[in-house]
Amino acid sequence: MPDLADLYPGFASHWIDTSAGRIFARAGGSGPPLMLLHGYAQTNVMWHRVADELAKRFALVIPDLPGYGWSAAPDAGPDHAPYTKRAMAAAMIDVMETLGHARFSLAGHDRGGRVAYRLALDHPGRVTRVAVLDIVPTYAMWRGLDARLACRIWHWTFLSLPAPGPENIIGRDPVAFWDWKTAPGTKAKSLAAFDPRALAHYRAFFSDPLRIHATCEDYRAGRTTDLAHDEADRAAGRKIACPMLALWGESGIPSETESPLDTWREWANDVRGFAIDCGHYLPEENPQATTAALIDFFGGRE
Repeated sequence: MPDLADLYPGFASHWIDTSAGRIFARAGGSGPPLMLLHGYAQTNVMWHRVADELAKRFALVIPDLPGYGWSAAPDAGPDHAPYTKRAMAAAMIDVMETLGHARFSLAGHDRGGRVAYRLALDHPGRVTRVAVLDIVPTYAMWRGLDARLACRIWHWTFLSLPAPGPENIIGRDPVAFWDWKTAPGTKAKSLAAFDPRALAHYRAFFSDPLRIHATCEDYRAGRTTDLAHDEADRAAGRKIACPMLALWGESGIPSETESPLDTWREWANDVRGFAIDCGHYLPEENPQATTAALIDFFGGRE
């Protein structure tokens, strides 16, 4: 990758061996541990506008998910692991254990939110509190897919098509695809909300064919194995036990579904949440409101 700006000055960099390959993570701040997980098609730098304030209260760990950013992009198995959210969640536990955190708070945006709620379901003893940003469960998304929502989340069906179809199409001009896919998700329907230095990070990683393939595998997992895991939990009546916060953009994807808060209450015992004035990319479009909501929920110290 080309030289890219350091958006976390003063934070340490870690390369950590995990069950899903080598994971890259930034870490900084002090206080109780809080892990922040990014979404598609972004990297750890998506949290850069909220990290400084959060680092005053929390020991932050901000990794790149498998196949994203500077983390490894292993070959996928028949079930699309290690890009299933269960496998990603296990890798995130490896990261936190290596850094000395057996129990921690967790926040995830987009695909990272799916890893976060899966981790909370699979490993309830690990998570003290969990926040999800601009998602509803994978189960609810696929079950609620209608003509209106299908146009909003067309990439779910496109990226989950068999390889190498999506990879070949994206690979013809990855940057153009990234820009075209991302801009409509913002409230302004443009890339103006993003720091140009962050855009350089996103475009650089997404120009790598191995990572284009890995991110498609993420969505193939979502359509198959992740959905099956959600269906099994639903049938068994399993719920997230720790306190949960759901945030979504007023112009974000969950705003196109039935009440996001009511949906999450079907999946967790203790849920609160509300919409924020922005589109899909809460920490970058409205970092002030996002930071305030996370601090209020997670607590921490000054």
